[in-house]
Amino acid sequence: MGVEKFEDLVQSIPEEIRLDHGLPLPEGLSELEVTQRLSEIGSKNHKAVDSINFLGGGVYDHFIPAGVNAITSRSEFYTAYTPYQPEVSQGTLQSIYEYQSAICDITGMDISNASVYDGPTAVTEAMLLALRASKKRTQVIVSDGLHPHALKIMRTYAEADGFELHTIEIGEDGRTNMEMLKRILGNNTAAVIFQQPNFLGVLEDAKKIVDMGHKVGALAISSVYPVSLGMVQPPGEYDADIAVGEGQCLGNPIGFGGPYLGILAVKQALIRQLPGRLSGQTVDKDGLRGYVLTLQTREQHIRRGKATSNICTNQGLNALAALVHMSLLGKQGFKEVAQLCYDKAHYLYDQIIENTRFRPTFSTPFFNEFVLTTPILAVDVVDRMIDKDILAGIRLDRFFPDREKQLLVAVTEKRTKEELDQFVKALATIG
Repeated sequence: MGVEKFEDLVQSIPEEIRLDHGLPLPEGLSELEVTQRLSEIGSKNHKAVDSINFLGGGVYDHFIPAGVNAITSRSEFYTAYTPYQPEVSQGTLQSIYEYQSAICDITGMDISNASVYDGPTAVTEAMLLALRASKKRTQVIVSDGLHPHALKIMRTYAEADGFELHTIEIGEDGRTNMEMLKRILGNNTAAVIFQQPNFLGVLEDAKKIVDMGHKVGALAISSVYPVSLGMVQPPGEYDADIAVGEGQCLGNPIGFGGPYLGILAVKQALIRQLPGRLSGQTVDKDGLRGYVLTLQTREQHIRRGKATSNICTNQGLNALAALVHMSLLGKQGFKEVAQLCYDKAHYLYDQIIENTRFRPTFSTPFFNEFVLTTPILAVDVVDRMIDKDILAGIRLDRFFPDREKQLLVAVTEKRTKEELDQFVKALATIG
């Protein structure tokens, strides 16, 4: 190092700010002591698995079959890296191809990529795709019913890239304000973006939004809740150009907010603008079926700064979990899970309205998530329910300051009738 003693390394540091003793840190712990200490700290958490969970807002407490972890934990999947060499990556490439096929099946779209980081990332990438595809158009219109986290990311890109990002407010019925959308739409609009069901759980008039966008030549981007597609009309059927979504609900645990996977699928005409990995099926020189990364000239490792995205990877393991989950359910099982979520949510909604002082905020149709107007502040409702080991939902003033007496409640197939009735009885004691 070119010095004779340690003091020579720190001679540029003024003496008055140097420590003349060791750092004030405790002695190190043994492995056993570290394990005990971390267990003690962890026990202070209020674990979701020990509570009756009605949290939603983009992340849901769905059942994960044991087969999902059994397959994703295999070392050849769990430790796999980017499959640049197809001859030694056939298993990984095949799983990606089958994931893409499954996503196209449930969304009704033509092409899916191998996934991106998460739902908000997916909708942001879709927005950038639309701006590229529309060339000179510089306006993007977004419904306020989109997840607030996604809107934050999109605003960051808008500030940096200089395009116009207009938000359409939610009407009194909980849906996108169609009159406001009609006023803002124009020949400079590159994309119209909405969520189905929206962040407040309400089912939008998706076909009408898509048609309004297409009338002015804009692309329509639909952000979906994948489980709902077992009942709700998929984006391909109402002619959306791009479908995105958060894939956590497909075989991935809540996991403190990640890692998740972003679903991104498009019409065939947009394939050259689609960001992210694509696995394609082909045949080798002997006529045997094989899988390869295809259309790689869109990607960063080839086009560098001119690539369709600065994301040069995918959530392969999470996408595999989603694929295994969908495969284990099958088409009928996928529909049954959606039906259970719908039926249980509507049972709970009816019981709450009939037996408590909580009132419906909207009368518009919903899938498995709904907003209640609370008799006291929603934050107090949440706190009181935690004392009863119930995660009552999301208080909406976290995202909308004027909704301090509104609670977003989600129900999945995991909730039993006994748990739903217990929640109703607990809410009946409030107000």
